[in-house]
Amino acid sequence: MGPKSLAFRLFASAAAWTLVVIPIAAILLVSLYRNAVERNFDARLNVYLTSLVASTTGDETAPQEPASLGDPIFTIPFSGWYWQIKPLRDAKRPLYVSDSLLDQQLDLPSKDGVSPDETLTRRSYAPGPDDQNLRIVEREIRLGGPDSPPYSYAVAGDAAEIGVDLAEFTTMLIVALAVLGLGLVAATFFQVRFGLLPLRVIRQDLASIRSGDAESLEGELPDEIRPLQQELNALIQSNRDVVERARTHVGNLAHALKTPLSVISNEARTHKGALADKVVEQAEIMRTQITHHLDRARVAARSGVIGDTTDVAPVLEALGRTLDRIYGERGVSVDVATSVGLKFQGEKQDLEEMVGNLLDNACKWAASRVKVNAERLRGSTSFAVIVDDDGPGLTEAERVRAVKRGQRLDESKPGSGLGLSIVADLAHLYKGRFELEPSPEGGLRARLTLPAA
Repeated sequence: MGPKSLAFRLFASAAAWTLVVIPIAAILLVSLYRNAVERNFDARLNVYLTSLVASTTGDETAPQEPASLGDPIFTIPFSGWYWQIKPLRDAKRPLYVSDSLLDQQLDLPSKDGVSPDETLTRRSYAPGPDDQNLRIVEREIRLGGPDSPPYSYAVAGDAAEIGVDLAEFTTMLIVALAVLGLGLVAATFFQVRFGLLPLRVIRQDLASIRSGDAESLEGELPDEIRPLQQELNALIQSNRDVVERARTHVGNLAHALKTPLSVISNEARTHKGALADKVVEQAEIMRTQITHHLDRARVAARSGVIGDTTDVAPVLEALGRTLDRIYGERGVSVDVATSVGLKFQGEKQDLEEMVGNLLDNACKWAASRVKVNAERLRGSTSFAVIVDDDGPGLTEAERVRAVKRGQRLDESKPGSGLGLSIVADLAHLYKGRFELEPSPEGGLRARLTLPAA
C-alpha cells in the first residue's frame, strides 16, 4: 500500500479524520465533566453556605456568631474547608471565621471582580492557606432589608478533590478513546482492504488475460465496478477485432501484390535477353522486400494483441531437432536448454522465425557445436534466448554490419542477408533487444531479449 495508492489515500484520510475527531471529543468530554464536577462541588458548598446564613440570622441587622455547621472539618486548622463572614463596606478584617482558618482570611471573588449571578452568588478559584487551591462560593446578604449593610458570606472547599476526580476521569477517558481510536484505525484498514478487493480481482483477471489464460473478465463484481468490467471486456474485444482486420488487410495486400509479381516473373522467364533477366532480378527483389515489410506489418499488428502467449521450450526443442537433421551431415550438433514454464508474450510463428534465423545462422558457421539457452531474467518481466557457436566469429565492425538488412559478410554461404535484420526488426516490434557479442565457445553469441508472459 504505497503512498500513491488508492488504498493508502482512503486509509490515511480516514485515520487522519479519526485522529482529529477523537482529541476534540476528549477535550469536550473533559470540559463537560469538569463543569459537572464543579456544579456538584458548588452544590455541596451551597448547602454549607445556607446553613451558615441560617445560623447567623436573627432579629438584628448584623449577623450573630454562628454555631457549628455540623461538620468537624471546619474546626481542623488549614483543613482546606473554611467559612467566613465579612462586611462589604470599609472592613479590613472578617467579622467571623471558621476555626480551620485561624487568623487567615479568604481571597473573595467580589474582591477579584467576579460578577454575581441572579442570586447574588459568586463562584471562583482562589489561593488559600498552606498553598491550597480553593473553590469559593460567596453570597451577598442583607439581614435587615434593602437599606441594611451588606455582608459577604463565603464558604470554601479544597479544589484538590475536583482535580483528583478530573484526573481519574481524564485517565480513563484517554485509555478508552485510545482503544477506540486504534480500533477505528484497524477497522478502517480492513474496511479499505475489503472494499478494494474487487479491484485486486480485476488486476488478477487482467493478468490472466494478458498471459493467455483467460479471454475476458468474468465473475460477479459490485455494481459500482460492473460498468468498468463491461468496458474493459469491450475494449479487449475491440483490440482483437482491430488486429483481425489488420491481418485480413495484410493478407489481401500480400495476395494482390505477389500474384502480379509472379505473373511478371514467369512472363519474363519465357523470354531471353538482358531485359528479361533484369525484370526477373528486380521482381525477386520486390518480392523479397514485399514479404519483409508485410511480415513486419503482420507482427506489428500481432504484437499488441492481448492474451497471445507461447511456450518457449517446445519451440526451441522442435527447432533444435530440425536443424540437427539438416546440419547433422556436417557434424554440427544443437544443444537446447530452457527454464521450466518459460512463456513468450507473443505468437508462436514469430518466436519460431526469430530463433530459427539465429539457429540457422549459427549452424552455417559453427565448426561442430551450437548451444541455445533460454532463461528468465532475474527481477525482470523478460527472458533471454542465447545462441552460441564455435565458428570463426565476427569482429566488432562485422557484428554491426551483420544486423543491417541485405548485408552478407560471406557470399559463399547461401542466404539473402535478411535473416539477422528480420530478427532485429521483430525483437524491436516486441519491445525487446537483439545483440551480437563474442561467444565463450569461441565463435559468435546472439542474445535475444523478449517479453515473458
